[in-house]
Amino acid sequence: MYSIFRNLAIIMISAKFFALVARKFKAPQVVGEIIAGLLIGPCVLNLVQNSDTIAVFAEIGVVLLMFTTGLGTNLKELLRAGPIATLIACVGVAVPLVGGTLLYSFFYGFAAVGTLEFYRALFIGTIMTATSVSITVATLQELGHLKSFLGTTIVSAAVIDDVIGIVVLTCVIGASSGTGTGLGQVLLNTVLFFVVAIVVGLLFHRAMQWLDRRNPHTQRITIVSIAFCFALAYVAEEYFGIADITGAYIAGIVLCTMADASYVERRVDISNYVIFAPVFFASIGLKTDISGLTPDILLFCICFVIVALVTKIIGCGLAAKVCGFNWGDSLKVGVGMMTRGEVALIVAQKGLEVNVVDPVYFTAVILMIVVSSVATPLVLKNLFVKMPPQPHPKQIQG
Repeated sequence: MYSIFRNLAIIMISAKFFALVARKFKAPQVVGEIIAGLLIGPCVLNLVQNSDTIAVFAEIGVVLLMFTTGLGTNLKELLRAGPIATLIACVGVAVPLVGGTLLYSFFYGFAAVGTLEFYRALFIGTIMTATSVSITVATLQELGHLKSFLGTTIVSAAVIDDVIGIVVLTCVIGASSGTGTGLGQVLLNTVLFFVVAIVVGLLFHRAMQWLDRRNPHTQRITIVSIAFCFALAYVAEEYFGIADITGAYIAGIVLCTMADASYVERRVDISNYVIFAPVFFASIGLKTDISGLTPDILLFCICFVIVALVTKIIGCGLAAKVCGFNWGDSLKVGVGMMTRGEVALIVAQKGLEVNVVDPVYFTAVILMIVVSSVATPLVLKNLFVKMPPQPHPKQIQG
């Protein structure tokens, strides 16, 4: 029993060390934490083995991570870009989803719809759908274009992209679970959950506003908010068969307009990014199996990264062009949407839990995150220097 404390100590120290190393090399810190899990896990040093306790810590970490992502959503920016961002996000999900499914099918054969092998192919596409909002925001902010119409469109589309991606994840997990639940029933359960979440969310939001006015910047606000997050995550999984991260994400969105939303987000970050989130990212490394990394799978990993990046650029870029952007700004939108991060890892982790993703494919996901996270800032900076943004027709009309 007490070995868990030794394991947690090793995970936290190694995760933090390699996160700092990753930041030193301008890579996302989560990559360093995953590498730490690889090194201390069975793949290399075998200092820590995955266990039920670590799995529980990791699950809390991913739930809180999605909760803070929802809390950080800016609804005003989301509504400002409106239909343009929605169309870009929809196409930006559809094209990688199809591209990833076809990629897996080309490598391992086309399977009949409804079979396990078909859902394996579909899940590879699902992993490709997510866009990293945090990396996109940091890049645009550094370039000084975060608050421009183009920047707002990219960020809003990235947020909507994650929402759609989570819905796709929920549907695919439900349909591939082997419980006999058809895709139609999964979609119905998803719709019912969102209806219940909206109704409960509106009531809870009003209650939280009242509590927030009476007790601003107090621990009880954070405690009640986290309790709501866990409750909605439980309801989503237990009663609707929907991924718990969906409930956590919606809980964050419900509270994102609360006066103390940023305060709650900071407080949750303290516990999550000190303990639970590092355990989650390190657990990805612990579960990653590179013993079966054959030349064929390595080739698949390389093709996976190429398809993931190209399909985002093509899908989002063409959608932006249809929405009235010029070719230069459309390319910026596509490149801005191609970066991947935590959500892709979360999707892959969920696929591993329902046995539609093999651990060896985490190598492809990690490679995709590293390449996209490094390439996006460099390419975007070059594009903004060579092709300054032009006014969109909507801005001119305004």
